[in-house]
Amino acid sequence: VRSVTIAKSKETAYNKDKEGGAYPMQQEENYLAQTISQADIDARYDEGVKRLLANKSILAVIMKECVPEYRDCTTKDIAEKYIEGEPQIGAVGVNIDETNRVNPAIHGINTEDATLTEGTIRYDVRFYATAPSEDGLIGLILNVEAQNRYNAGYPLLKRAIYYCSRMISAQYGTEFTKGEYGKIKKVYSIWVCMNPPKERRNTITQYSIQEKHIIGEAVEQVQNYDLMSAVMICLGDEDDKNYGGLLKFLEVLLSEEKSPETKKEILETEFEVPMTQTLESEVRYMCNLSQGVAERAMEKGVAKGLQQGVAQGENRATLVAIQNLMKNANLTADKAMDMLGVAQADRAKYKEQLRS
Repeated sequence: VRSVTIAKSKETAYNKDKEGGAYPMQQEENYLAQTISQADIDARYDEGVKRLLANKSILAVIMKECVPEYRDCTTKDIAEKYIEGEPQIGAVGVNIDETNRVNPAIHGINTEDATLTEGTIRYDVRFYATAPSEDGLIGLILNVEAQNRYNAGYPLLKRAIYYCSRMISAQYGTEFTKGEYGKIKKVYSIWVCMNPPKERRNTITQYSIQEKHIIGEAVEQVQNYDLMSAVMICLGDEDDKNYGGLLKFLEVLLSEEKSPETKKEILETEFEVPMTQTLESEVRYMCNLSQGVAERAMEKGVAKGLQQGVAQGENRATLVAIQNLMKNANLTADKAMDMLGVAQADRAKYKEQLRS
């Protein structure tokens, strides 16, 4: 009898919710489905960014700007002559402590670095390259990371330096053994930060080891200490004075607003990047995913804004919707109002309320 009473009690409560327009189970299922769908889009978007950055033509533009060894090289030569093998994207792992047994030859490189004591690192993109020097070709190991969140709860630069350190230590057993430290290859960890804080937007900063004379003027050969460099590329808006060159190249490539046709024209005409069938398909794929991300963000922001603002009138609801889009989709006020269809005559009013 008690079990029947409890069941009826639950049914009554559910029917009351149903009569009142609330469907707890259905709402929970819808929310879960939306969350899973969004997570799937986000995961595919992240993977798409990595695939774009792993394209040799794209890497060549980044390397020419950020790696001094290629300053006098053409992007065509970098892509065709100096990048060895195919850059690997960090999706597949290997067993712990097997990193140094994967492939001792300089053709391709595993994207996972694992040790029993230091844990596992999965690099977004990691690859070998050679570079011209006065003494002939030298070997380099490069890592490119796509970072959506600059403020991840720790200094991102420290993570970049840690990646450099791991790429050097992982060379033991493949590039050198025992006392052969002269064979250590220089490493680069290059980070493309898509949503940096305001003070870092449209900047490129390099951090490396340099010689500093404390007493006397003893001089060491640069190649003996210049073994690691971390480069932080922080993208920004088009109206910034520093916008151009590599910053414009990457902003166009990863933009969520520009069409595939616009991207293709800019990349080909301004940066001489050959738009192969593979690269063009990846750009289109990313644009489709970007549209999905934007639509999801808009739905989330509008829904949340309307829910919070309905009791306070249409003006408040629109203001909250703008704020949510700016926060959840990382949009500017103008772009958020574009997506919401806010009339031009009302925009100054909302901007004033956003500042207050």
